[in-house]
Amino acid sequence: MEYKLIAVDMDGTLLDSRGQITDKTIQTVRRVAEAGILFTVCTGRPIQGVEKYNEILRLKGPAITYNGAVIVDMESRETLFEQGLLRSDAGKIIELGLQYDTTMCIWAGGRLYGNRLNDRIHDYKKLSGVEPVLAKNFDQLLDKGIPKILWYDDEKRIQEAVNGISAKLFTEVTYCTSQPAFLEFFNRNVSKAKAMEKIGERYGIRREEMIAIGDGLNDLDMIRYAGLGIAMGNAQEEVKKHARFITAANDEDGVSRAIERILGWQD
Repeated sequence: MEYKLIAVDMDGTLLDSRGQITDKTIQTVRRVAEAGILFTVCTGRPIQGVEKYNEILRLKGPAITYNGAVIVDMESRETLFEQGLLRSDAGKIIELGLQYDTTMCIWAGGRLYGNRLNDRIHDYKKLSGVEPVLAKNFDQLLDKGIPKILWYDDEKRIQEAVNGISAKLFTEVTYCTSQPAFLEFFNRNVSKAKAMEKIGERYGIRREEMIAIGDGLNDLDMIRYAGLGIAMGNAQEEVKKHARFITAANDEDGVSRAIERILGWQD
């Protein structure tokens, strides 16, 4: 099979445990681009959280952000696709978050808002690359349009929330953990897989010609969707179950090793 697109998650996949891209992986990604294969970063982060890595990788194609809610052309910064939460759904998620007394990271109008400015939201700032602003009026945020809301809490409390929340509360919402302490909410018509489908339509690439690599539950749908789905060695067990094969961990150049193996670039 001649592969034309490689979609790769960032945290826990493309990035090592220090939040960096190794020299080996940088070289492999640049080689992918030189070979005429579309390399697409596929992340829950906003575009601001991708830009500093893009400067290193020199990507020019589309980036999938907010778990697929927004697709941005990395060269022109043109928004190619956008699908936010329904206003009513976003309001219910915020209301539940306040009842649950959890830290909420709310994206609206390209900015990061928090119901509190504590250590957790400042820790999340390191991932997003965006300075958080204290949310003083939730109605105003809802008017701006919200692509994603993230709850950040203890792993145990996040799992309790996952088990306790009913999807019936919402009209069009999907929620899942991207990391054990992160519970993310976005429009149910949004996913990394659907974003890959949108890119395929735009560039004339069939799903059989796509590779997807990831580690978290929010990567599961794209791993199932792609012609070749690959799980990282550090991936959650549920993700590994649905992958065609498992590569090395993110601290062992797992992305680079997988690409070299599939494209026959191994020495």
